[in-house]
Parts: sequence; structure tokens; C-alpha cells
Amino acid sequence: MARKFLYVFAFLIALVIAGAFAYRLYGVEILRMALVPSEAFKAQPRVAPERYADRAMWIARPDIPANPALWTPAGYTPEPSPRAAVFFIHPTSYIGRDHWNATLDDAETNARAAIFLRGQASAFNAAGEIWSPRYRQATFGAFLTSVADANRALDLAYGDVAAAFATFVEQVDPKRPIILAGHSQGALHLTRLLREQIAGKPIAKRIVAAYVVGWPVSKTTDLAALGLPECTRPDQARCLLSWESFAEPADPQQITDLYDQTQGFDGRPRRGTDMVCTNPLTGTAGADAPATANLGTLYPSADLSSASIAPGAVPARCGPRGILLIGAPPEVGSYVLPGNNYHVYDYSLFWANVRADAQRRLAAFGAKR
Repeated sequence: MARKFLYVFAFLIALVIAGAFAYRLYGVEILRMALVPSEAFKAQPRVAPERYADRAMWIARPDIPANPALWTPAGYTPEPSPRAAVFFIHPTSYIGRDHWNATLDDAETNARAAIFLRGQASAFNAAGEIWSPRYRQATFGAFLTSVADANRALDLAYGDVAAAFATFVEQVDPKRPIILAGHSQGALHLTRLLREQIAGKPIAKRIVAAYVVGWPVSKTTDLAALGLPECTRPDQARCLLSWESFAEPADPQQITDLYDQTQGFDGRPRRGTDMVCTNPLTGTAGADAPATANLGTLYPSADLSSASIAPGAVPARCGPRGILLIGAPPEVGSYVLPGNNYHVYDYSLFWANVRADAQRRLAAFGAKR
């Protein structure tokens, strides 16, 4: 059954990439027709934090058998006694257009989310026990339209994330350090979680680092509201990392155009402002690093059932506007988006470096206490 889900996932991603190709030819309207729900958003009750006491509400939790976040490539093993607790918010795994939000018991959507955890959250399993909630995520199409229903769908999804985080905090030892991480839609929800549940509150003292990956964060208009400075040193704790990966020649216009139309968390326009760009190979801001600095990139098998790791394959440098440039397009898979956008691979390109980064920042956090 698991292998069946992997094939279904690969097929559905292929449809998304086909849509991306169509975008190049016919514009965003064809994607909207294919992926934006036609029904009106239907309000749903909020999930109470108490529901997340049930481990069935989690994709990853320390007491879940066959926890996908414990996967590692050959030569790596999870730390048996990790010091930190990791709250990881997975990216969009629901691409249907029947509803604005996924259901919590959608087997295929949950199976795809588990694949993301193996390739992304697993990078943190040497530093902490990983908790990753199921949530009624907004569908992929919500990011292709500006209609109010899309924002309602994202708000519903965030409500689940916030409820899960409340239970996470309640169940984790109050003396244990916390690492926050997310990707894409998960990173978007993480920015709101930082603003509403962490910044300026006592729990902020427990945050080792926040990995806001695959979602733009403006240095000028966003950072102050998130309560964490940009990470500028590889051994810095209590800071924020963010990057968006593009091979060269890069065309990030789809991202920068939308970004420039939005307001930052402080109410000022983001137009023309630089995004936070952490080089994951160095753990520093605005840096350049050769491929030799890459400790290991994940290369998935054709059916996504496994992955191997190879060091020294992919360089990285922070380019204009804060886009992370990775040189010539690496052959890590078929799911590259228009403009040489390696969004799907933001973590796996630098898997071993992210792993080392989390351990290093956790050690620095401990040294400061």
C-alpha cells in the first residue's frame, strides 16, 4: 500500500509539473482553472488543542511507530537521545480542487506529507525529537488566486497548526530547547506562529532557531515582528534562517512580482526589499560557498521510496533580492518549477548541512544557558 501511495504521489506531482509547463505557454489562468477550487469556502469549526493529545492527529511524534521523520540515508542514524524538541510544519501535500482545505483523514494527502517528512524533517532527527501535526492544509490552488476564500482556507489551516503547537508545548518538558521548522505553506504558517505565539513571550527563550524555508521573509518589514534576528553566524542561536533555491539561469519573477505586491508584517510595502537569504552550506547570511562545502545532497529514487546522499555536488550563493542560487541545474529529480525554481528541493539539496547546522546551533544554545 505504501508503494502504491508513492506512485500516486509521483503521478500527481507530474500533473503539477505539466501544469507548470502549461503556465510557461498560456499563463497563470490555466493553472487556476486546473487547481483552484470552484466551490465556495465552507467554514468549519476550529480544532481544540485537546484533540492533538491523540497521536492519530500527528504524522510524526516520538511515540508513533514507523515515524517517517526518523528516516535517514545510509551512513546516518537518528540520535537515540536528542536534546531538543522539533516542531515541523510540512508543506502542501493536498492538490485537489474539490475543497479549499484537506481533510485530516485523507490517506493520499497524508502519505504525501509523510514523504516530505522523510526528505525534509529527517534532517533534524540528530538534534531533536520531531513532532509534525496533521492539519487541514489549504490546497495548492489557494496560492494561485487572490480571492478571499484562499485566505480563509489558510486561516483555517493555521488554526490547526496553532492548536497542535499548544499541545506540543504542553507535552514537551518545559526545560527542553525547541527547534521550529517548516517549508512552503508550512513556513508561511510558521511566520504567523512566531508572531502570535512566540515573539515577546517567555517561550521565546527556548527557541534554538527557526527554519523558515521556501517562503520569503523581508529583512526590512518582517524580521522585527518575528522576534528573531537573521542568523549571521554558523554558531548563532535564537535566530532565523530562510532561503529559496534557484538554479542558473534563474528567473524568480513569479515570486518577486507577488512579493512586491504585498505588505510586510509591520504594515509597510515589501516592494524592493531584500529577502532573508541564509546560505545553508555556511549557516551565514548573504554568503557564497562552493560545492565542496556541501556535506550531502539527497538524490531520491525514481519511485521516491528511498534516497541516496552525495557530498560535494551542489554549490550555493545568495544573489540579488535574497534568492539562493545553486549554479547549473542539478539532476536531483523531475519536479523543478518554472524559472529553474528548485523549491521542492529546498531541504534535500543541503540535507547534511541542515543536519549539522541544527546540531551546531543547539550546542551554541546550550552553551549560553
